[in-house]
Amino acid sequence: MSQSQSAAPAPPMPQPAYAEVNGVRMAYYEAGPRRGVPIVLCHGFPELSFSWRWQIAALAAAGRWVIAPDQRGYGLTECPEGVEAYDITHLTGDLVGLLDHLGVEKAVFCGHDWGGIIVWQMPLMHPDRVAGVIGVNTPFIPRLPVDPITMYRRAFGDDMYIVYFQTPGEADALLSQDVERTIRYFMRLPGATVTAVEGRPPERRSLALQEGLKRYDPSGDSQQFLTAEDIAVFVEAFQRTGFTGPVNWYRNFTRNWEQSADLPTRIDGVPCLMVMAEKDAVLPPALPTAWAIRSAIWRRS
Repeated sequence: MSQSQSAAPAPPMPQPAYAEVNGVRMAYYEAGPRRGVPIVLCHGFPELSFSWRWQIAALAAAGRWVIAPDQRGYGLTECPEGVEAYDITHLTGDLVGLLDHLGVEKAVFCGHDWGGIIVWQMPLMHPDRVAGVIGVNTPFIPRLPVDPITMYRRAFGDDMYIVYFQTPGEADALLSQDVERTIRYFMRLPGATVTAVEGRPPERRSLALQEGLKRYDPSGDSQQFLTAEDIAVFVEAFQRTGFTGPVNWYRNFTRNWEQSADLPTRIDGVPCLMVMAEKDAVLPPALPTAWAIRSAIWRRS
């Protein structure tokens, strides 16, 4: 029996609610008693608020107020046009707007993957709205000494997926060719350990996920950890919205770096928790140390 066949059914999601925030109509899901400091769960790529279904149910059962938005470009939230509409100013502003809509002064922000990038920026950009930060896989990385895209290109080459994502329309089209295949490719158990990936020759360590997607054959995949019903939720959502909005988040790495020039480079006075995933080859536990070393080398060069 495959992993997806044996997985327990997901707990039901709350009914969506909507808020006009920061120029977009945002969908969000709310559970638990409306008291105390809420926990806001921020999903990554290519995901949805649905990714937090187990945590929503567990936190609500523990008596905590929990809120999970579909972030801009995803799910039932609007997908504005224009790459610049997905920069870090807009993404963090959406969360502030959601708190304003709910009449909340502060929240604990928990983010995974791209959601982690956002929540680590919240105490730097909106410190008066943050009661705590939880990063899942994505560590806090102080502002780099050079444009991140330049650093990614120098470290991994033009095939590195974040560099590849910079070309307008190209990644969007590839991911949308067969949405179910794309979702199944991303929503798998890791095919190799971090150690195995690091042991590959340089030409095979480029993180060229687009090449892996082109080679991927879902018919023989035994690494799925989602049920067929879970996969269907993601497929329906991305067939409806496409991938341009989500990929536009990546197209703002340079703009975000430019906008962060005057921000603090450390987080003070806010409780923080970092949770790493041992088998994540893109965001390995050693990532903060690796980037610190790369940054030091860049500063000296």
